[in-house]
Amino acid sequence: MSAPNARPAPVRTILAATDFSTTAAAALRWAAELARAHRAKIVVAHALAPPIPPAASPDFISLPPDFHEQYREAALRRLTADVESVRAQGVEAASDLDIGPAAPLVLEIAQKHAADLIVVGTRGLTGFRHLVLGSTAERLVQTSTLPVLTVHPEDAGRVRRIKTILVPTDFSDDAALAIRTAERIFGPEEDDAKIVLVHAYHLPVEFTALGAVPVAPRLFADAAEQARERLEEDAKRLRSVGVQVETIAQEGYPPLVIEEAARNANVDLIAMGTHGRTGLRHLLLGSTAERVVQHAPCPVLTIRRPA
Repeated sequence: MSAPNARPAPVRTILAATDFSTTAAAALRWAAELARAHRAKIVVAHALAPPIPPAASPDFISLPPDFHEQYREAALRRLTADVESVRAQGVEAASDLDIGPAAPLVLEIAQKHAADLIVVGTRGLTGFRHLVLGSTAERLVQTSTLPVLTVHPEDAGRVRRIKTILVPTDFSDDAALAIRTAERIFGPEEDDAKIVLVHAYHLPVEFTALGAVPVAPRLFADAAEQARERLEEDAKRLRSVGVQVETIAQEGYPPLVIEEAARNANVDLIAMGTHGRTGLRHLLLGSTAERVVQHAPCPVLTIRRPA
């Protein structure tokens, strides 16, 4: 058992799932930065689609007999190039190519290599259905028991060492797990690590839509005070292990509060828990988390609490 004030164990192996897109390349750059901070290894993985039967080929076009082998060789070349680019940055790297359905295979490969984290790209357009690996990345976020870092296309130009992480919290077990995982994501020598804890409380619309209800100011004040007290409880433990903590308790629409806080604090990533039930609508903050992942100004780390 670790000492009460010990930092969590550093990340040792990072799995970067790729479909060789530009967004996957951005995700790989973030993976490499994390690997440098932790002196970790990267495994670049690609799930090769099974051979296409002639009758199922697009528009009944006759594919050459060696088409799948050519496809496999092309994927191997791309993986080799990705591994070489990572090694050129001073990071240990390897590749893994296998045949099968993408999401289950990525999880299999992650288990085989004892990965601590999966990194994957997301298009970040209007919803999770636009993730760069299609339903693959969505399924990874839904089902992975490992943390999944999703990277937007625009995050490519923002790659940097992780020093500040924003964690939205509703004081649940999922939020507590997100806080612990955020601590682990910091590099072992990150002495100026900082966590921004955010709680957005939202009172019923009746208290704002009906004008000056006499009891409303007292309710707002009580909600704010209770939120600050709960945030300070979490902050106290983090400060005891050397992490700087900023707390924000603010009334408002949670996704907007979180996005605004992330921009104002110039955070490096957002870490959020997920219930991991049957879909992304069940993320910790419900539609809040979906919106945050879609519009966040930085990569988003989702953490699924084991059942």
